[in-house]
Amino acid sequence: MSTVLERFLRYVKIDTQSDDTSGKSPSTASQHDLAALLFDELKAMGIEDVRYDREHCYIYATIPQTDDSFKDTVGFIAHMDTSPEVSGKNVNPKIVEYKGGDIPLGAGYTLSPESFPELSDYIGKTLITTDGTTLLGAD
Repeated sequence: MSTVLERFLRYVKIDTQSDDTSGKSPSTASQHDLAALLFDELKAMGIEDVRYDREHCYIYATIPQTDDSFKDTVGFIAHMDTSPEVSGKNVNPKIVEYKGGDIPLGAGYTLSPESFPELSDYIGKTLITTDGTTLLGAD
């Protein structure tokens, strides 16, 4: 079984960059690569109500409650595209044990608490960032 980190790193390496000029949705065929992987993994986890809208490249799943203290069902929907502004090819995420201060990303980019004050909320946490050369899509 994969950890959440292993799954995430596998997902972000799939090039899902959008193409605003395509006039279709999904705007690139490679977005189906991520959708198919998510669909297969949800099914492998035992989620029975999983649907793959192949026309629009959406994954829907209903995850029933399994613990009596949590009475609600969770709905899951995933879209596959990332920004067309930055390359989604050859993504090499950086794993950072954040101790505070600036995070040099590479390629001349830096995450700074001066620009992103919320970074201070993550001191002592593991962060996953871009290496500065590609987009790291994860929303």
